[in-house]
Parts: sequence; C-alpha cells; structure tokens
Amino acid sequence: MIQNKEQLQQLHEEAVKELNSYDCRILVCSGTGCIATGSNKIYEKFLEITKDAPGVTLEFAPHDEKEHLGVKKTGCQGVCELGPLVRIQKGQDVVQYVKVQLDDCAEIFEKSVLGNEVVERLLYQKGGKVCKGPDDIPFIAKQTRIVLKNCGKFDAESLREYIASGGFAALQKAMFEMTPDQVIEEVDQSGLRGRGGGGFPAGKKWIQVARQADPVHYVVCNGDEGDPGAFMDGSVMEGDPYRLIEGMMLAAYAVRAENGYIYVRAEYPNSVARLKHAIAVLEENGLLGENILGTGFNFHMHINKGAGAFVCGEGSALTASIEGSRGMPRVKPPRTVEQGLWAKPTVLNNVETYANVPEIILKGHEWYRSIGTEGSPGTKTFSLTGSIENTGLIEVPMGTTLREIIFDIGGGLKSGAAFKAVQIGGPSGGCLTEKHLDVPLDFDSVKKYGAIVGSGGLVVMDENTCMVEVARFFMGFTQRESCGKCGPCRIGTKRMLELLEKIVDGKGEMEDLEKLEELGHFVKDRSLCGLGKSAPLPVLSTIQNFRDEYVEHIVDKKCAAHVCKSMRVYEIDPDKCKGCTKCARNCPVNAITGERKAPHVIDNSKCIKCGTCLENCAFDAVVLK
Repeated sequence: MIQNKEQLQQLHEEAVKELNSYDCRILVCSGTGCIATGSNKIYEKFLEITKDAPGVTLEFAPHDEKEHLGVKKTGCQGVCELGPLVRIQKGQDVVQYVKVQLDDCAEIFEKSVLGNEVVERLLYQKGGKVCKGPDDIPFIAKQTRIVLKNCGKFDAESLREYIASGGFAALQKAMFEMTPDQVIEEVDQSGLRGRGGGGFPAGKKWIQVARQADPVHYVVCNGDEGDPGAFMDGSVMEGDPYRLIEGMMLAAYAVRAENGYIYVRAEYPNSVARLKHAIAVLEENGLLGENILGTGFNFHMHINKGAGAFVCGEGSALTASIEGSRGMPRVKPPRTVEQGLWAKPTVLNNVETYANVPEIILKGHEWYRSIGTEGSPGTKTFSLTGSIENTGLIEVPMGTTLREIIFDIGGGLKSGAAFKAVQIGGPSGGCLTEKHLDVPLDFDSVKKYGAIVGSGGLVVMDENTCMVEVARFFMGFTQRESCGKCGPCRIGTKRMLELLEKIVDGKGEMEDLEKLEELGHFVKDRSLCGLGKSAPLPVLSTIQNFRDEYVEHIVDKKCAAHVCKSMRVYEIDPDKCKGCTKCARNCPVNAITGERKAPHVIDNSKCIKCGTCLENCAFDAVVLK
C-alpha cells in the first residue's frame, strides 16, 4: 500500500533498479493486431523456452549468478501489418523482429537472447536496407511519440514498470506542488485541444467545470472510437492503461471530481481487460480510492462498455448511455460542462487527450507548445490504413503534411499505384486529394478544404478507387448509425444514400448531383449532433474534388475503376480466346455462347455482372470495359 509520496518515490527507485536488473527482456507485442496474428502463442512459447533453459531465471535475485530474463507483453509496437512483433532488449540495445512464427522462437532465444547474434531473415527489410532496431525503421524513426512513448517498450499490465518509466510523477507533482487551479492553468496554456474530433481546448472545458457551483463533478473518458479503420485510442488503452488513468486523475484533481468513468466500445475486449486490471492494481496499492497519497484526494474509477452505437461518441449520448438510457444526443444548452453525467458538471475528453496531460504537467506548457503548430500544439496519433505500404499506428507533430505521412512514414502506395485521395476523420470526415498533399494536418487547416482531423483515421486510396462508391459506403455507415432523433439526420441521410445508390446502379440523372449538394448542406446545417453535422462531408468533398467521376457515372453509365458492379461490361478478346468453353460452362445465366476451339461472345443483355467468366478464364481473354 502506497500511502504517501515518500513511499511512491521508494517504489520508483525499486522499480527502476528491478528494470535495470534484466540481462535481457523479450518484449512480445500484445496489441490487438498482433494478437490476431498469434502473438499470445509466441509469448507462451518464449515463457516455456525460458523456464526450461539452464542458467537463466525469470525471478530477480540480486546475488544469483543466473541470467535474469524477462518475457513481457507490451502494447502496440507500431508496424501492425508485420506482426507478430518481438523485441529483444539488452540494456540500450534493441533488436526488432517482424512476422515471428512459433518455429522462430527457439532460434531467436538461442542466438539473440543467450547470444549476441541476430536472425537477419526476421528483421525489417525494405529496398535492400536491413533494419536491426525499431528506430532504424523509417516508419518508426520519423515519428514523434508522446502519447505512445511507452507502447512497445514496457509490460502493459505492470504498475512497477509504468512507475519505473516515470509514471505518476506528474500526479505527485500536481498534488504536492500545484493547486488544482494551477493544474488547469498549465493545461489551458499548453493549448491542448481535444483529440476526439472537435478540437475544443481541453483547458477551457476544465475551467468551465471547475467554476460550477454544484459540489459534485465527474470526469468521463470517451474510449468508444467507432470510426472504421481507427484504432488509436484502443492502442493506448491496451498498451499504456496507467497513462490514461493518470491523465484522468489529474483532471479529477483539477476540477475536484471524486468519480471517473471510462466508456469503452464492447469491441475492445483487450482494452477493457487491461483497464480493469490496472484499476484493480491501483486500488490494491492505494493509488485509487480514498485519501490518495495521504492528501485527502478521493477518486474512484468505473468502466462502462458501449453496445456498438457510433452515435455514443457524441458527449450527451455517451453520458445517457452510462446512465442506462438509450444513447441519444440532446438539445444544447445546457452543455456537458454544466449538466453532463447525471446532470452534474462533467469533464468529457477522449483517451488521447487525457494521455497527453501527464507530460504537460511534468514538462510544462512551453515545452508542449514547442511541438506542432501555434493553433494546434502537440502531436496527433493516426491509424494509417488502406492502399499504403506501411499500415499501422503513428504519432506525428500537428502540422505534419499528408505527403510526409503517406510517402515518408507510410512508404508510399502499394505496388507503385498513383495516389488518389485520403479519407480523413472517419466516416463523417472528408476526402483530401493530391492537391492537398502539402496542407498541414491540424484542426484549422483541413476545415478549409471540407474535411476534419476527427479522431485520427487515415484511409489512403489509390487510382483504382471509385470515389462515388466511397461516398456511398460512408453515407451507408452514418445512415445506419443515425439514432433517428432529429429529422434532418434521420431523413436527410436516408435520402442522400438513396441518391448515391441510384447513381452507382447506373440510374442516376444530372439533377441528382444538385439534390445531393442541397441535401448535404441542409443536413450539415440543421442536424442536432456532430454525427449528422459531419455525415455529408464525404459526399460534399468527393463531389467537389471528383465531380467528373459522378458525371461519368451519370452520363456515360461507366465506372472507370470497375468497382460499381452494375456498370461493369465484360467482353471476350477474340485474339486471346481459345474456345475452351470453361467460361460458358461456368456462367450461371448462360450469357456466353460459342463453338469449341472458336472465340466466344458474351450477351450483355443477359449478363448479371457476377465476374465468374473473368475468374475462370485461364488465358486472360475476358476483359472489363
């Protein structure tokens, strides 16, 4: 039980000494991506090998002559597509292995753990360059990690390792050297803006909650993260849960709250498990609960699991869900800072926002403002997905350009395809194109181009992407996720989706474009919450930037990317067709005719666009027109 700052300091010294005692640490990535590719089995295999190996021990004994080894589960190590990922750490020397399989574990243990060799075939290799350590990999080396600085380096479940890394030093500083108002002032002067999408200054929220006369205040964390392709907050919750909790404790101390709630989407079981474990450990050690560090500060943490409703990412819908009601937004004012959870003043920020706070308190607002831009200080985490060579989790200074992210960090597009667009800000964000590659990514700059930073999802699209279908896909998502409370969103998104479906089905008319734009602005301006207000952005931005594709679909009844099924036209090249009859035999509607050993013909009046002929042709004679 840690009852005062002296005991916390003593634990820090002991934890640092224990961490430094390891001759070697085997760090197995246990982020969701690597777990999906089998990292838990890799972890168990290394444990088994270590326990059976002579001359080594997993238990720290200062006078033992055996080598002290550690097998640890870390958070996301970043290069998600190359999992399972394993790092071998000896002091400051770290070897990063990628795509590790069970059969590789014994070789890694023999050469890199017991010896000083590397298994070169398991190192990251690109363009003839072999990267031994994580910082040698351009994808990682070109990042600036604040929120993610511990992910991949420490045992995600270990309080001692978190404290050894400097954890809870910010809380100690705040509680013993700063008043609550000084904590708020530091956060406010740092310029930290909410990383959940809106970009509202965090300090301003805290000021408004702190000044409310009601004696009961709450601190709530939005860990719902429902955007398709987004996994930034999930990676923090499962990879560095104590950092999130410390950030929430600092907020609670600042606004005088005694209870905090983390709202996590149910699809994040790993995050939920790690957070529950962290809370239990902190309660057991006296760092959560009553009279924390003997200061009289009381704080209790609770976890609520969402049921997968995207709209619960909106503040008032989220608090309603925690209260046990249906997650639906309400009319404002009053706002959450005045009447939030159980109608009490509430600080509501997302995971990444809270995770920034400990560093700000430790290093000061001037340090934080030295990173990023004047209007958007600090860093931003992004999930980089789509037609990109290096998919994964990144953290870069605000103001970094798309060109740097996609080509320097992401390694460019797969197979050398040409860049076409990037969907930014999730399903209700907008599309940025080649002409926007040098636009700084910050809250204010992207708004000028009909997009939002949002929570940080970046879906990269190449020349083979149909932008009309992209708009239809995202509108379909937001329309399904609309809670239906307000007419503009409930009806407007449905009508927009119907128009988009009409266009991709080859039945569109030019007047449909005007209707889409008119509806888009109507829904955007009149919807009740952020879901409806931003739902039209993918449609409006794609019409603005790729109007020619819409016209092509409507006038020419053609999809150049061959994505829209109803517009596909299959033909057989007579010069390549051998008359093998395989296409005709497999056609489900008998749309292909021809004699054996003679060129065949497709009757497009019968063709149902299923593509079976294309799949079955061994001579590349079937082509899409």
